[in-house]
Amino acid sequence: MMSRLSAEDRDELRGREFAFPRQRKEPIEDADHVRAAVARFNQVQGVSDAERDEAWDRIKHAAKKHGVELSEASWRDIGR
Repeated sequence: MMSRLSAEDRDELRGREFAFPRQRKEPIEDADHVRAAVARFNQVQGVSDAERDEAWDRIKHAAKKHGVELSEASWRDIGR
């Protein structure tokens, strides 16, 4: 079961702890949230491909940090 973030805890996260920091979408502060961010990646709206590229780089870094294996090389591979 994924750990839940209270609104207060989410507000306290630094920008780099989100895949999309400007929008504060998809927290990636632990392994469960990294997996969830990948699963919901294509559902994030209102972001450019450049922002998706940057978000994917943050997710890859967080995945490595938290021991999450990614089967996708790029966000463009999600769901293939």
